[in-house]
Amino acid sequence: MNEHTVKHLELIQDVVTRLAQNSFAYKGWTIALVAAIFALAAGQAQPAYLLVALVPTLAFWGLDGYYLRQERLFRQLYDGVRKAPSTDLEKNPFSMDTSPYVGRVATWWGVCWSKTVAWVYGPMALIVLAVAILAFVF
Repeated sequence: MNEHTVKHLELIQDVVTRLAQNSFAYKGWTIALVAAIFALAAGQAQPAYLLVALVPTLAFWGLDGYYLRQERLFRQLYDGVRKAPSTDLEKNPFSMDTSPYVGRVATWWGVCWSKTVAWVYGPMALIVLAVAILAFVF
């Protein structure tokens, strides 16, 4: 493997690392915002505020799915660069185009419902709805 290929792989890995950090940050921000909205709703005795907690939950769910899909595309690119003959890489050196790999990765909607995303945001959305319903009933 020549030094250009190694540098290309390092660039791709840096992108994957940043995307993974974004995903982690979104999960943390969602939990913090939902907790803050719950505290505000309890302090103001306004159950309608609880429904506002769905907004960041659903927004970050979608963003997390988007970034996870991008991460998967870049992992496919990494694998493609790793396996490609050097002559193929010389035609388009340091390409970060993931479009040839779109068919190999689940759609955004599919990624949103993957275990790593849906098992975080799904229960959170259900808890927000359940607490809001209970607050309106009682």
